[in-house]
Amino acid sequence: MFVPSEEKDRYLSHSLVRGLEILQMFDVETPTLSLAEISSRLHVGRTVPYRLLYTLQAMGFISQDENTKRYELSPKVLNLGFSYLTTLQIPDISKPYLEQLRDRTGASAHLGVLDGKEIVYVLRVAARGITSLNVSIGSRLPAHATSIGKCLLAYQPNERLNELLYGSELQPFTNQTKTKVLELRTELTSILENGYAMSKGEFESGIHSIAAPIFDRSGTAVAAINIAAPKSFLNEEFISAVALNEVCKTALLISEYFGYRLTTVHS
Repeated sequence: MFVPSEEKDRYLSHSLVRGLEILQMFDVETPTLSLAEISSRLHVGRTVPYRLLYTLQAMGFISQDENTKRYELSPKVLNLGFSYLTTLQIPDISKPYLEQLRDRTGASAHLGVLDGKEIVYVLRVAARGITSLNVSIGSRLPAHATSIGKCLLAYQPNERLNELLYGSELQPFTNQTKTKVLELRTELTSILENGYAMSKGEFESGIHSIAAPIFDRSGTAVAAINIAAPKSFLNEEFISAVALNEVCKTALLISEYFGYRLTTVHS
């Protein structure tokens, strides 16, 4: 249970706290509650919980029986748990898939998630016998200069993407790094249409990589995988003949494990 310090207590949103408290009131033994029962448990009058219940109902997290006027949780609440479980399980579930991808392509395979303007690497399966991008679990790399980063940026809602890209400079790492927002946005549109992203020496000279997104059951891109290797190994011919198909196929297999289907509409 989160107990705020006195110093930070002024930042606490009491409405949010009470809303979450309401959601936690429902359990196996108490599947439904009335407004009076919720008011009593919160030790407040009915006006406060009524507004909170109205908001939760409008957002789809609870529903009210028209006859009994009692409230109950809706299936949408499960999405909160699924989102957490998906994030928690992705590295463990993905590891054997990335090992097979490494073995089929000969390149190092990685799994990353978007954290603000950076990519956090949560899984790495190193190549055998060739050098590649030197990253480890927990490494943070700039999203705009990496294939995993560009892949996940492409699937961000437009408003969120604007927040990430505008108002700050895109740092160059090599002479191939895209540092103009409009140029990057054009590439992101192409990535969204094609379903994969590439980085050709944009973060580290001479290193190429290919990435594809991992979707959850709702069609949200929650992570991405890639393979990375020197340009001499991951050349155009090998990309077209082998690598691109293997990366996209592996990403789809992992996505399907988490309930994604190709007919799902991406959010």
